[in-house]
Amino acid sequence: MKRGIGNRESGIGIAGRSRASTIPCSRFPIPGRGDSRAAGFTLLEMLAVILLVGIAAAAVSVSVSQGLASARVRAASSELAGALRATRAQAIVRGEEQHFDVDTRANSYDGAKRQDVRLPGGLRVSITSAKEDQPNDHTGRIRFFPDGSSTGGRITLKSGRREWHVNVAWLTGEVRVVDAVARR
Repeated sequence: MKRGIGNRESGIGIAGRSRASTIPCSRFPIPGRGDSRAAGFTLLEMLAVILLVGIAAAAVSVSVSQGLASARVRAASSELAGALRATRAQAIVRGEEQHFDVDTRANSYDGAKRQDVRLPGGLRVSITSAKEDQPNDHTGRIRFFPDGSSTGGRITLKSGRREWHVNVAWLTGEVRVVDAVARR
């Protein structure tokens, strides 16, 4: 007789049962047989996972907030450079001297359009310009002449450890934005 399913010699048939099939296995407890351990996670494991997710979320939020602050300063420096270029263009077009004022106390600047532009919060501004172009102790001035030249200077925007320099060349009046941290 062949061995196979349904005959006595295989130990699996209807009439006969193998002894191994009636012995409860400790790895796979049979429900209702007195083993009170339930499958699942312990409270300690759940708390560990929650803690790891919290740490990852905090790291991501810090990274995102630093990126947003950096983008805000970059945008402010680009706008400042645009206002300087507009002031230079007005000097050339009108054929008369124009000036660009930076108020370090109020964190603002005033260009050719004569409107006071405030910088975003958390951003500090400083200016290096000629001594005779400082109307008072907290205001610096860069003048542009009809031929496109200027008195030159540097306006620095600072947020935390990040710094952006907006340089104005005295001979050509060229305005250039430089990320000071990227150069280091």
